[in-house]
This record gives sequence, C-alpha cells and structure tokens, in this order.
Amino acid sequence: MQKKSLTVALLISTYNWPQALELVLLSLSRQTKMPDEIIIADDGSKDVTKQLIERFRSEHKLPIKHIWHEDKGFRKSLILNKAVKEIASDYIVEIDGDIIVHPKFIEDHIKAAQPGYFVQGSRAMITEEKSKEILNTKEISFSVFSSGLYSRFNALRVPILTPVFILDPSNPFHVKGCNLAFWKKDYISVNGYFNGFEGWGGEDYEFAARLLHLGIKRRRLKMAALAFHIYHKINSRANTVPNDLIYQKTLAEKRTYASNGYQET
Repeated sequence: MQKKSLTVALLISTYNWPQALELVLLSLSRQTKMPDEIIIADDGSKDVTKQLIERFRSEHKLPIKHIWHEDKGFRKSLILNKAVKEIASDYIVEIDGDIIVHPKFIEDHIKAAQPGYFVQGSRAMITEEKSKEILNTKEISFSVFSSGLYSRFNALRVPILTPVFILDPSNPFHVKGCNLAFWKKDYISVNGYFNGFEGWGGEDYEFAARLLHLGIKRRRLKMAALAFHIYHKINSRANTVPNDLIYQKTLAEKRTYASNGYQET
C-alpha cells in the first residue's frame, strides 16, 4: 500500500501592512515545494490587503484563503484559531506577515516534520535601513553574505548540520510563531491558541507550554527553513503583565488544554 503523502498548510498572520505581506507572498511564489494551502489570518486589515491577496491569487496562482475578522484590537489568537478551522492539511507551518522565506523554506520544513514533535525555526533580522530598501525595490534574495542582516548566523543554510543543534525539548520559552510548525491534530488536542490573550505577547509561549505538557516535544531547526524578518517598530507592551500571568498559570498548573480556544471559536 502506498504511504499517504504529507499535506502542508502555511499559516500567515497579518494586520494592516500590505507592503510587507507583498514581499512574503513574493517569497512564497518562488518555493521549490509549494504548500497545499496558504491561509492568511487577518486581524482586521483594511481593503488594500484583500486587494493584494486577490492579485497574488490571480497572477501567481497561489492557493490562498483569506480569513478576516473585524478590527477590534489585537486579537491574533482568535484569528489564528478561525484560520486553522479552514485548514484541511495534516501539518501547519506558521509565520508572521513580515517574514520573507528562503526558496527551500517549505521543503525544509516538510523534511523536518516528525510525529510527536513541533518545530521552532529561526530567523535572521533585516536592519531598518535594508528593510526600507527592499520594501521599495522588492528585491528579496538573501544569503548569509547579504548586506543589511544581523543574527547573520541564522541566514546560513546547511541542512546536514541541523541535527548538531540541540536544545532543551521541554522549555517553551522563546517559542515564536514567526517560524513555527506543528501537526493539526496536536493543535486541536491542546485546543489551539488561548483566545483570552489581548494585546501583544505570550500567546505562542503559552501554546507551546500546553503542547509540551501533553508530551509533544520541541525540536529546534537551525541552518534550514530560513526566515528573514522585516524590521518594524516594537509593538506596544501595554498588556505584557496580564498575558504573562496567563502563561505562568499554564506552567504552574501544567495545563494541556485551553479553556477558551479553537473549539470555542
């Protein structure tokens, strides 16, 4: 019997920055292995984002679904849960709408997919000056030798060395949704992201903690599935303390399931 091939969705969160999203979609149009689905989780952007998505869907034949809800403040967890409801694929790779990806990004993530694990990828940071330049020129080819990068080590792609980099598989801290991959069935098992987060920060740490408490291990992906983060000003940290209290309670109680998450969306 022929083994069922893995189906993969790319999940992109965005909010009112179509100039950055355009570069992300350009990088997706150049993938050596296309995802089966591209799902854009839109936290209330204006119509210009919708128009951009429609153009890419038409011109580049990208398999994009645009999941939008009304802008009522920062509700990233909620829109991610709504978007995942629309995903049919087995495996989900999540990035932010300001992450340019290497041409072998999806191919590398597929190779790294392993039952019982979620994968935290890494990213190289693009400087403010270089970000302004590429938003204008739309030139998005990067390598470890490119100008305008810091965290330059994360721009080096040598997949054969990936297994050398080992981290504590039980630590949820520093998990970031900007380059993260997981099985949809595991996402559902922990009830997805917690909808109670308001404002920036903490939703990815808390989600990862529940996966770990359930027995899903964390794998670090270095020198593969490269991601390049377009510079932007730091988001408001006004709700950091309440969000951190949610995370700390999940750790203390070893929660595996969100009381208000995917199923309640």
